[in-house]
Amino acid sequence: MKVIRTDIPDVLILEPKVFGDQRGWFFESYNRRALREATGIDVEFVQDNHSHSAKNVLRGLHYQIGQPQGKLVRVVAGEIWDVAVDLRRGSPSFGKWAGFTLSAEAKCAAWVPAGFAHGFLVVSELAEVQYKTTDYYAPEHERVLLWNDPALGIQWPLAGEPAMNERDRRGAPLAQAETYA
Repeated sequence: MKVIRTDIPDVLILEPKVFGDQRGWFFESYNRRALREATGIDVEFVQDNHSHSAKNVLRGLHYQIGQPQGKLVRVVAGEIWDVAVDLRRGSPSFGKWAGFTLSAEAKCAAWVPAGFAHGFLVVSELAEVQYKTTDYYAPEHERVLLWNDPALGIQWPLAGEPAMNERDRRGAPLAQAETYA
């Protein structure tokens, strides 16, 4: 596995070794030991999530304040522009974001640590995204960071308004958001 650091060093892109021949290809999409050896990250994943979305759908920026979740994100169909925002007040990258493309074709995954808001925009005709989490979904702890907060300045690759639900549209700006100590 090749580890690629983003603009925020704690957010990682994980490029697997892909073995291909005339039959197709094979790769390990997750191996706890390989992740630990390559990154020093040793976490237990407790939940897998899978979403299906059309082009221009924006999901996020989600986080859980009482039960923070680390996420291992992978696209199994299509392509997304993925974003992680550091909400850890003591971090040198607090309030900064990292954005990157994930696609089924590239087969890479992204590690988004606990303490970050996470979201993505579908840039292909459709996308299926799978992600593992280090804690369970807890709706009472879920929060939404405003996707277009000028204080963040996220450069979403959009033409027009995204398709999103009302909860995500009304997220809190960084100045009013609950954050992590």
